[in-house]
Amino acid sequence: MNLDELRAQYDFSGKTIVITGATGVLGGEIACALVGCGANVVMLDRNLDPAKGLLDLMGPGAARAVVVNGNVLDVGSLERAVEEIRGHFPVIDGLVNAAGGNRPDATTSPDRAFFDLPPDALRWVVDLNLLGTILPSQVFGRWLAVRGEGVILNLTSMAAMRPLTRVCGYAAAKAAVSNFTEWLAVHLAQEYSPRLRVNAVAPGFFLTRQNRFLLTDEATGELTDRGRAIIAHTPMGRFGTPEDLLGAVLWLLSPASAFVTGVVVPVDGGFAAFSGV
Repeated sequence: MNLDELRAQYDFSGKTIVITGATGVLGGEIACALVGCGANVVMLDRNLDPAKGLLDLMGPGAARAVVVNGNVLDVGSLERAVEEIRGHFPVIDGLVNAAGGNRPDATTSPDRAFFDLPPDALRWVVDLNLLGTILPSQVFGRWLAVRGEGVILNLTSMAAMRPLTRVCGYAAAKAAVSNFTEWLAVHLAQEYSPRLRVNAVAPGFFLTRQNRFLLTDEATGELTDRGRAIIAHTPMGRFGTPEDLLGAVLWLLSPASAFVTGVVVPVDGGFAAFSGV
């Protein structure tokens, strides 16, 4: 493969990618990167307030981005989003399931025992992360299956590989997302087309709106004990930045990974590889 052919692998011109949770920290970074690589991007989210800022960051490429309201837990909302998207782009080539998160009342703490975690809070976390990945994969995956070609990329977590203290609902849900990634990869390739691929990235510790309360002290901005423990167990000695995800994301969405399906790629600064000794 010559240099021009290699560069073409990462040219997304004319490709349309739908991103759920696209106005979040990680989803927004992925949206900007894909626009920068020439893609048409559909930013799907319930919270559209940050979208204006993202469009500004995209510069002239924002002409290839559309913002669509959609609830990943409501099939009707997702189907309405499909109809709106078709008004802009007749074909989609990929789906990034970036919607997810945790909440404080589903997290154990010195003041909140596991035995007292509210079922509604746990259900919210499991639904958002697991069903919020499965339902968009049904609605948009059907569109890909009709074409017999396309890519689904899920965002799971390091908590799926090594259950982390305190976040029992989140860790269990992300482990299920990893399992679902493998299941769907096999199902689509065998039942529909070998050109349908499903993979996931497992971010390590990135500072986001959902986990900042666990890793930094709100009053001082200093690391919490948990934050310090994470850094001590991350060989690269830092939290990830949203940009750190982009290499793996672009690879898994591109033709460069045409023979890769059913994998979960850690992007974690070595956290999973380190035994602590």
